[in-house]
Amino acid sequence: MKAAQYIRPGRIECREIPAALPGPGEVAIAVEYCGICGTDVHIFKGHMDQRVHPPQAVGHEMSGRILRLGENVTGFQVGDAVTVRPLDNCGHCNTCRAGFTHICENLKFLGIETPGAFAEEWVVPARLLHRLPDNMPMDLAALVEPEAVACHDVRRSGLKKDDFVVVNGGGPIGMLIALTARKAGGRVTVIEINPARIRLARELGFDVIDPKSEDPVARIRRETGGSGADVVFEVTGSETGARLITEAARPRGTIVMVAIYPKPVPVDLHKFFWKELAMIGARVYEREDFDQAIQLVAAHELPFDRLISRVFPLTELQNAFEYLGQAPDAMKILIRCQKEA
Repeated sequence: MKAAQYIRPGRIECREIPAALPGPGEVAIAVEYCGICGTDVHIFKGHMDQRVHPPQAVGHEMSGRILRLGENVTGFQVGDAVTVRPLDNCGHCNTCRAGFTHICENLKFLGIETPGAFAEEWVVPARLLHRLPDNMPMDLAALVEPEAVACHDVRRSGLKKDDFVVVNGGGPIGMLIALTARKAGGRVTVIEINPARIRLARELGFDVIDPKSEDPVARIRRETGGSGADVVFEVTGSETGARLITEAARPRGTIVMVAIYPKPVPVDLHKFFWKELAMIGARVYEREDFDQAIQLVAAHELPFDRLISRVFPLTELQNAFEYLGQAPDAMKILIRCQKEA
């Protein structure tokens, strides 16, 4: 089979490798599409070499159909359309025993610590499969995993109908959060500086604040009677974003930390005390978030297709990463892992 493997920082090679056979409790999937995640970009740049073992295929935002079943696999058949919740937990640590398997203390992330889905075939534990409706377009199905992130973020926020919601950052995850929060009843404003993403957010019906042209905190307070937002999602991972969150939230408001901060940044803790703010971490997803994401994508009520910028064949994964590095306007890039019929 073909697999596009990470070789070293900045280098991906599409190679012929032996197809892995599924062991007991595993399935082999013919991967249809796999999206490039921000984590994959970090891997491509060499920022995660301590976790990846080159030459190795990465990738985890995927859709496909079951190709082969290992022993003792029940509930699935060859040909079933599926996606994968790529979190392999240990089941033994205190966090797993408490029921929070998605943040297991010994968690292995499929496509990082193990081979991933930028390949024609992918072998995974059957217990991590989620069945997809047969009529779901397979390109849109590759958005289920990032949409599950958004579902988890919104669920963690405790968002209520008519809450004033600020999404700080209008990239792929930020836009998915905005769509999901609006579906949950929130009144959503997006903060973004990229002109193309501003245009897309407005076309999708969101109010947008461009910090280059106006003070976002002043605007938010003006639109909330001086109080601030009920819920703020921080998706930028920037020092500016860390400064904004405590200013933008109302007293007793909720801040959801979505972005990954690689190093500590200043945060106004006095505002936390003064306003009695709540800050919530939101990492990946749980089974119920995947189930909700599948329902939302299958319903065709939200414009997920507008978030797909380009599709590259598997053999051009190197070009896709290079394109993404030079295209700040791009949203979601998908890789087609099977040959076109």
